[in-house]
Amino acid sequence: MIGIIMFIVALLLLLTGFPVAFIFGGVALVFGIFAEGIDLFAFMPYRIMSIMENSVMMAVPMFIFMGNVLQKTRLAEQLLEAMGELFGNIRGGVAVSTILVGTLLAASTGVVGASVVAMGVISLPVMLKYNYDKKLATGVICASGTLGQIIPPSIILIILGDVMGVPVGDLFKAALMPGAMLVGLFILYVLVYAFLKPGARPALPKSEAPGHGRLPCLKALKAIVPPLMLIVAVLGSIFYGIATPTESSAIGGVGAILLSIIYGQFSWKIIWEATSDTVKVTAMVFAIFVGATAFSMVFSYTGGEEIIEDLMLSLPGEKWGFLIISMLVILVLGFFIDFVEISFIVVPLLYPIAEILGIDLTWFAILIAMNLQTSFLTPPFGFSLFYLKGVAPPEVKTMDIYKGVIPFILLQMLVLGSILIFPEFYGFSL
Repeated sequence: MIGIIMFIVALLLLLTGFPVAFIFGGVALVFGIFAEGIDLFAFMPYRIMSIMENSVMMAVPMFIFMGNVLQKTRLAEQLLEAMGELFGNIRGGVAVSTILVGTLLAASTGVVGASVVAMGVISLPVMLKYNYDKKLATGVICASGTLGQIIPPSIILIILGDVMGVPVGDLFKAALMPGAMLVGLFILYVLVYAFLKPGARPALPKSEAPGHGRLPCLKALKAIVPPLMLIVAVLGSIFYGIATPTESSAIGGVGAILLSIIYGQFSWKIIWEATSDTVKVTAMVFAIFVGATAFSMVFSYTGGEEIIEDLMLSLPGEKWGFLIISMLVILVLGFFIDFVEISFIVVPLLYPIAEILGIDLTWFAILIAMNLQTSFLTPPFGFSLFYLKGVAPPEVKTMDIYKGVIPFILLQMLVLGSILIFPEFYGFSL
């Protein structure tokens, strides 16, 4: 039971807010020495070296760099202005514009914090001014900002592909349909709500739509078409076998620099800031990876994996019992800890059992990715909630944001359930 106790201790320590990588590494060191002695860690340098030489994970810093450069070129602001020009004068148009911009940002930058903050600064004041329901306005912004977690190129999918040994390109292809379904449901929800309660989703006067008078049609196209071209270049190069995900991430980095030139925002200061931010985020991800590797090694040595495997394989319903319980476990953990920790600690325990049960790992990875996306929205520790609260006007209370994301969490659960029950609809041949 040492491994199980170690797992519980690690989860409890995560609630303290101490850096995750040091929690995993420290807990592994203490319990590893207690169980076997310091010699247990003799091969740890070789494990760390294999992490550093991992070519798949090289895509992580490049896609982060791409997102950082695009964030600093005011891409979000220009997209919101362009979409506001096109949709702002229809009922619920600003909310629909926000969802569409969230989709484009997801496929081009994938930076959740930047997306939520940009849309919160630009869209939220406009919606509040015209009496959009506060809960629904904040819910739209938070949910739209998290789309980058399922719409490729997604950092979650890259990590899951590496952890589970599934080709990242296959995961990118498999995620397109679920991502499109999620976007469609978000828009449908807004339009239906606008139809049933016009006062909560009013149309804006044309002169008040974001971007009106500043963005003629050609400028709107200039704001929308270049990011679309970058998306096609990055994802198309993967889907048609022209480049691996790692190589396409380099294409994305170069493309982001070209877009900054097109938008007249290029400067060496932007490149330096984007590079510095990329190093910080990448160092955090790989530090967690190293700590999680030590934790997994000790957990496996102390017999924890065998206990989890026996428990999961003894569940009623076999494959379906395992799928339901594993999804519930990931959902609950997402309320309290980040997707990176879940990917590096929990997923390695679950996917070998999925293999034993004959579950398609690509399908299983997409189920996990859709589930992990909700961790950005679920109170009390959903990151999107904090990002929006930080830029929201004083009249928007934390409880408004919490209540606002509930319908979108339910929509995500609906899509997750449909992937689970109707995998063939999403192109999975099981």
